[in-house]
Amino acid sequence: MFAVPDNTLLRPENPALRHPVRVALEVAADRDRWRHLLRYDPEERFATLVSKDEQQEVWLMGWLPGQHTDLHDHAFASGAFTVVNGHLTEAVARRAPDGRAVTELHALSAGQSRVFGPGYVHEVRNDGPDPAVSVHVYRDAERAMRPYHLDPLGGPVLD
Repeated sequence: MFAVPDNTLLRPENPALRHPVRVALEVAADRDRWRHLLRYDPEERFATLVSKDEQQEVWLMGWLPGQHTDLHDHAFASGAFTVVNGHLTEAVARRAPDGRAVTELHALSAGQSRVFGPGYVHEVRNDGPDPAVSVHVYRDAERAMRPYHLDPLGGPVLD
């Protein structure tokens, strides 16, 4: 049998130590928290701030079919995003160790997540026939998107 001494203190969880995927999944599952914020904009991908504190920002995004980001990174932020509904495709652009350009495609459906860090260059798009919803968590810096273009031989280049 396991006994806990009477003088044992329960330390609260440090939110800064929670993995950003875990945060994104928890927010995604709590639809009452963000349902009233969700919109779809026929002109561009919809994004709205769900919460912000000293450690992180949590954003909700609505994607109509065909909507996408341009190639970008998030400057000094790290984090993750999770697909709530629908399907999204992430294209990651990088330079291989031998110097050639590499693009990796990741097809994501509801419940799947991707993680990013500083200098992680990607674009996200809804290539499916239905709207998509995603939750994004940004840490270590505010949400930023630095634009890139793709050099077919050398990989992503900051604009």
